[in-house]
Amino acid sequence: MLKERSILLTGGTGSFGQEFIKTVLDRYPEITRLVVFSRDELKQFEMAQTLSPEKYPQLRYFIGDIRDKERLSRALQDIDIVVHAAALKQVPAAEYNPFECIKTNVMGAQNVIETCLDAGVKKVVALSTDKAAGPVNLYGATKLCSDKLFVAANNIKGKKDIKFSVVRYGNVMGSRGSVIPLFLQRRQSGFLPITDKRMTRFNITLKHGVEMVLKTLEIMWGGEIYVPKIPSYLITDLAEAIAPDCRLQIIGIRPGEKLHEEMITVSDAVNTIELENEYVILPSMRLWDVDEFIEANNAVRCRRNFEYNSNDNSERLSVAQLRTLVREHVDPDFSV
Repeated sequence: MLKERSILLTGGTGSFGQEFIKTVLDRYPEITRLVVFSRDELKQFEMAQTLSPEKYPQLRYFIGDIRDKERLSRALQDIDIVVHAAALKQVPAAEYNPFECIKTNVMGAQNVIETCLDAGVKKVVALSTDKAAGPVNLYGATKLCSDKLFVAANNIKGKKDIKFSVVRYGNVMGSRGSVIPLFLQRRQSGFLPITDKRMTRFNITLKHGVEMVLKTLEIMWGGEIYVPKIPSYLITDLAEAIAPDCRLQIIGIRPGEKLHEEMITVSDAVNTIELENEYVILPSMRLWDVDEFIEANNAVRCRRNFEYNSNDNSERLSVAQLRTLVREHVDPDFSV
């Protein structure tokens, strides 16, 4: 699929970006070009120490911001595939600086769409979040807007040979700013901050997230939102897994935070189908033959009252499973 192709990854120096680039370089050495597009020169410098253009001549480090349409257009020259991972993601920061989040997550998304249409890109996959389903905070609302923009982009492509789709998943295990690194850091203090003992969250590893995007690039028709089937955990089980001897300090739910996360709401159910390892929210405006898509993917329609949230999820991680995952995917030296 990626042989002799050129890929650009927005937000390429983030946790997902670095894992995606390592995977692609290892699996597809014949790739023509792999462009890391991000606005942080220090992160690019640090990343280039291990993933250097000298060792990987396919790599390009391109400083730019998705808010800057002209710079983005320049970076997209001769690019076949775009994976859009750039976003402002911190919920409290978005609540305090709302329009900055809108400028990146909404206006930046539209810049990506328009420049991809102009540049002759063939496939675009945008990363979403569980917070975009039934959003209660500004970050989630901007990502819902972004999802809608990328789905609707298929309506304005005309005769251009381009497809836009979305991949939506939950908390990435060990990503910067997430709860697991926080708990690992705080466990020496003797207590862990817990927002609410009932809180649950979805959990996905970086590797699983990368594989989901690569699979989507292979099977996408344009306009779908792909949602992987992933496990959930109870926040108190995560605390027990990481620091069983620590006291829990209940700090209350923060502004814009949910008790449980959703990835598919009841309202989405009418357009949702189930595959073996993921759900797919189909575009509400019909872009192609839905029955043909269902047959091609051996899928089934979800019931009309279906919803997918972290509390009712049938797959719940145990304390032992969480410890194994932390050791395998976050800190190989972790022990309790």
